[in-house]
Amino acid sequence: MDLVGLLLELKPLTADPEANFDRVVELLQRHQGLAEYEVARFYVSRSWLEPVARRLKSVDPRERLQAVRLIPLLFARASAAGQLRHRVKDPDARVAAAARAAVRRLGLADVSPPDTRADPPRFPSPTAVGGWNPTGWNFGLYPSMRAPVKRKPATTGPLPELKTRADVAKLVGVKVPELDALMRPGSEAGSGYVEFDVPKRTGGVRRLCAPRAKLKAVQRAILENILAHLPTHPAVHGFVAGRSTVTNATPHVGSTVVVRVDLEDFFPTVHYRRVKGLFEAHGYGDEVSSVLAGLTTWRPRLPDGTVAWPGVLPQGAPTSPAIANLVCRRMDARLTALAKKAGAKYTRYADDLSFSFQKPPERMGRFLWWVNAILQQEGFAENGAKRRVMRQGGRQRVTGLTVNQQVSIPREERRRFKAILANCRQHGVESQARGRPDFAQWLQGYAAYVRMVHPELGERWQREVKELLAR
Repeated sequence: MDLVGLLLELKPLTADPEANFDRVVELLQRHQGLAEYEVARFYVSRSWLEPVARRLKSVDPRERLQAVRLIPLLFARASAAGQLRHRVKDPDARVAAAARAAVRRLGLADVSPPDTRADPPRFPSPTAVGGWNPTGWNFGLYPSMRAPVKRKPATTGPLPELKTRADVAKLVGVKVPELDALMRPGSEAGSGYVEFDVPKRTGGVRRLCAPRAKLKAVQRAILENILAHLPTHPAVHGFVAGRSTVTNATPHVGSTVVVRVDLEDFFPTVHYRRVKGLFEAHGYGDEVSSVLAGLTTWRPRLPDGTVAWPGVLPQGAPTSPAIANLVCRRMDARLTALAKKAGAKYTRYADDLSFSFQKPPERMGRFLWWVNAILQQEGFAENGAKRRVMRQGGRQRVTGLTVNQQVSIPREERRRFKAILANCRQHGVESQARGRPDFAQWLQGYAAYVRMVHPELGERWQREVKELLAR
């Protein structure tokens, strides 16, 4: 088939990329030898950015594999590099292997921090391990490259001694046969989880997965007896006792420039193998680590009944924030060191990373490149659409609080709440609820939040809310 015939066959298929995905892949693979192949690729790629992006974010590893195999056929090397770099750490081994094969096949020469476990190559090349090339994206994937340093893991208290599944069952208060039932995949009746939608502040809905009562009790036992005794990095302020959004924002007060970076799919990025490795790193054997990782991760069941593997951290589990913080410990240490070298301060609240500079950096783009590269090496991806660079002349916000001169709730938010209280006094609390059954709890919660940031104002508003609800 010549170029004209290929384009004529591709034209009707591009009208519905989702339905014709496999057929387009087949046609492009078969005609790569055409001298005018670049024309066909450009013709198709214009309408295929969104379908490929959707598949790359799919829960189904088969769809991600389809997208990875299509990327080298469809996109120029620069675009392909940007999409493949995040997939070389894909939780699914087949997807990750396909992404690394595509990187080699394209001969990508994008600069990346080297995999420091390997010595610098004597003869640099795009595939030389240890060089400033895409092999650095593989950092952390091959433990055999260098023997790990054996050291006693730090703890803030004694960890329980666990050697078998029976020991884990005793620790969490269930019988041994019940462990497998608690680790069932999916969210149907009989599984340990339930799925539900919650609205996003920016519109749309977010799909959450939360453990049922029995599994939740088991996870709380793991949290209290094991995870609570493992120290987080000092830069972490989310889900850590004694720290809050206020302590997270305080280091950035009065800065010339504040940069906010958001991590994409924070909890789902931490998968079963990473969780198992965390427990193994703190002295537990394969059997115990497997059970603990199985009890704290969730495997979704796809519409056709296939179980997605490996499991990931569910967003509604009590153990997920603590595990994510511990898995990020090396990333936090590297970003803290990077910030110190650049004359900046670094804090993290869950998936929200903040950097602040007392004087503008000479090379902001280079600094952000290093941040992005470290995130990739540590198995995370930045949500580029949410990056913010806030300068002193405008409002600087960190975890919802302004930090231009002091840590403060934005003025318009305080005015809005003050108006709500005034309307409640004049027309009654029900007039402001607008059908929300939890409005009374929201009033109490927001007043408590204000008290955490502005103690005197919050205390006054708490008294006022109490009086309004007592009417």
